[in-house]
Amino acid sequence: MTQQLWPSPAKLNLFLYITGQRPNGYHDLQTLFQFVDYGDSLSFSARDDGAIVLTTPVEGVADEDNLVVRAARLLQQHAGTSQGADIALQKRIPMGGGLGGGSSNAATVLVALNAVWNCGLADTELAQLGVTLGADVPVFVMGHAAFAEGIGEILQPVEPAEKWYLIAHPGVSIPTPVIFGDPQLTRNTPKRPVNVLLDTPYANDCEPIARKRFYEVEQLLSWLLEYAPSRLTGTGACVFAEFDTESAARQVLDKMPSWSRGFVAQGVNISPLHRFREVWLRTAGKA
Repeated sequence: MTQQLWPSPAKLNLFLYITGQRPNGYHDLQTLFQFVDYGDSLSFSARDDGAIVLTTPVEGVADEDNLVVRAARLLQQHAGTSQGADIALQKRIPMGGGLGGGSSNAATVLVALNAVWNCGLADTELAQLGVTLGADVPVFVMGHAAFAEGIGEILQPVEPAEKWYLIAHPGVSIPTPVIFGDPQLTRNTPKRPVNVLLDTPYANDCEPIARKRFYEVEQLLSWLLEYAPSRLTGTGACVFAEFDTESAARQVLDKMPSWSRGFVAQGVNISPLHRFREVWLRTAGKA
């Protein structure tokens, strides 16, 4: 099979509210996921010996712990296939940035290998597999912007405006447990219906903790807010500012402080992964 690059897009949490905490430590939330047209890429070559080989290992992460390898093995076992794959990952999404890079990688593996191996599983079944790898995996598998509840796995497709975003990284990585473990984190925001939330100014309950504990996040958000509505995505560390046009976003990108880095991308309600899969299936004669 020719090696083609399957997209693994980043996501933004356009809002994020924590509505409770479960006995097992997980948090209940209400959030709005939207993809952006920027992300990692993966390529796949089928093998007939059953081996799963990550040809681009990540420094400091054992293959057994890598979500790419874990997703491939999970699908292999679930589908009962004897096929394997060589997988190459091109990283662009910063780790620990709240952009969902690892979850997106896992979802792309499930969606792509389901097609490459001809497993024939529905996206809903792949999403059920994905949630065992991470709470954000299902939204990437389903491929549509969504309002999410539970721990992020109960999804309702929505159509938020497809704005342009300047997404900025303050140069620090924020481990999720640092935010969720903070005693001052708001954990009792009242649940509200999605139509109410979509008409209310968006916010992120994790943002005050990230700003308090990470000076760089505080500095970058304060700077961005001078130009446009801006907030934290996920548990951070990335922050984003929203604009109506690409040129307006790029003008601010050009002024960014030297100690930070960023990129401009458009919010998209249909995942680039799903658009690519449609083309791939047609080309492969499987559509």
